[in-house]
Amino acid sequence: MKIAIFGIKISPDFQSCIIELFEKLREHKVQIYIFKPFYGYIAKHADCNWFSCNFFSSPEEAPDDIDFLISIGGDGTFLESMRYLKSSKIPVIGLNSGRLGYLANISSDEISHSIDTLFRKDYKIEERTLLRVESNIPLFDGYSFALNEVTIQKSDSSLIAIDTWINDEFINTYWTDGLIIATPTGSTAYALSVGGPIVVPGSGNFILAPIASHNLSVRPMVVPDNVLIKMVVKPRSGSFLVTADNRTMILNMNSAELFVRKSKFRLKMLKLPYNNYYQTLRNKLMWGMDKRN
Repeated sequence: MKIAIFGIKISPDFQSCIIELFEKLREHKVQIYIFKPFYGYIAKHADCNWFSCNFFSSPEEAPDDIDFLISIGGDGTFLESMRYLKSSKIPVIGLNSGRLGYLANISSDEISHSIDTLFRKDYKIEERTLLRVESNIPLFDGYSFALNEVTIQKSDSSLIAIDTWINDEFINTYWTDGLIIATPTGSTAYALSVGGPIVVPGSGNFILAPIASHNLSVRPMVVPDNVLIKMVVKPRSGSFLVTADNRTMILNMNSAELFVRKSKFRLKMLKLPYNNYYQTLRNKLMWGMDKRN
């Protein structure tokens, strides 16, 4: 089996978990490919000379014949790791070394058991919908996919106006700080913080959630995920921000037309038998912590 490992930084407390992971992979005779900057980082804090591996340093160098990609970090690292997938057939495993992880949902005390479960093939592959943002302006070096959300945001203190259509039917002009278009996966991310609903992955929906709308009657809206969302952005300041997950671009213009639709590319995630979406919600959102519940 071939497994790629991606990470950026980890806390010193997680070093023993890294060693445990590599020992477990070596036990199963895994051929390891590791992101070279991440290897350099962990090599400063732990002895890595006892295991052999191959390296990649960019998306272009990432191997295309691996069986799994392990992302080590938090959800931000998980989102960044997607750029290193050469094929939509490669599932991603999120190993959480941070605090709050919906995507990186395997905790440090589950590493050994999770790897054993992987090699017993006692898992399912869960597919997650992605967004694609398009424009006649080049965006994000061609990688314009988002697992959580695409946002249009103001670049200064002035409001922006966003004329919005669904399948050529006009919805509204949002006078706002910004507009979030989120997937069900992203419904527990930025969209949740502005009052958006929690949408279960696989529901076949997108969420349109305004950020600090000037019109208080404008609320988040759930739409089918087979629609084309068209936005004409008119910033007062002559510039605005476009984000796709953890990537941000500044566009310096008085008007721009952008389109958001469901991507043909779907992300594959490893789902272990003892992890489920509702359990993750209870744990991360601390439902039931109040004894009155």
